[in-house]
Amino acid sequence: METLISLLFNSGIARWVVVVAIIAVFVLPQALRILREYERGVVFRLGKLVGAKGPGIIWLWPFVDKMVRMDLRVVTIDVAKQEIMTRDNVPATVDAVVYFRVISPNDAVVKVENFWKATSLIAQTTLRSVLGQASLDDLLSQRDAINLKLQEIIDRQTEPWGIKVTAVEIKDVALPDSMKRAMAKQAEAERERRAKIVNAEGEFQAAEKMVQAATMIAKEPIALQLRYLQTMREMASEHNTTTFLPLPIDLFSAFLKK
Repeated sequence: METLISLLFNSGIARWVVVVAIIAVFVLPQALRILREYERGVVFRLGKLVGAKGPGIIWLWPFVDKMVRMDLRVVTIDVAKQEIMTRDNVPATVDAVVYFRVISPNDAVVKVENFWKATSLIAQTTLRSVLGQASLDDLLSQRDAINLKLQEIIDRQTEPWGIKVTAVEIKDVALPDSMKRAMAKQAEAERERRAKIVNAEGEFQAAEKMVQAATMIAKEPIALQLRYLQTMREMASEHNTTTFLPLPIDLFSAFLKK
């Protein structure tokens, strides 16, 4: 065995094996890359765009190819709080959340320097401009429609960068304390107005029923006698010590005719 090893060293084969092993150790990590299912690698060869590759194992020419790794999963941007003035001149502080993902890795790398920062800034400016055109009532009650409008505008502006905005949600609308007190007074006045309307409608319906009852009694006078006896029975059941002296209803007929 020692004789064979000495022969290999003398022949120079071992030196080539060592050289190849060293090259493999330093070159293969630069040439072979493994990309996950949700990742793509945008490859540049001598500065020129080759295209997006992956997932799986991809081969790069060492010192010639450069790769930019891109994540295709949905990411979230928390839009910073924005001071806005609504259409009816009400100050408010609004913050939102933007959900988006990369659908074209080539455009996200080549056409914009930093798609994260660019998308965040566009979301901030769009949030201020759109909410500034809405009234306070729409901002509080029509939030779904405003979210959809924000999504359409931001998605249209980021589409050339290979970005797809999947959703925009307004998280919170903060109002000044004075405005909150004014809104509370308005809500209280509205509830009082509705209560008065309901009470008036009840009185109106009761009056209608009383008129109908009077019309029926005028047609059938015996109904008044039955109502008189029913009232006596109800009072007797509630107050057992009360004594009733019923009088004939005919005694009051002269007064009823007048």
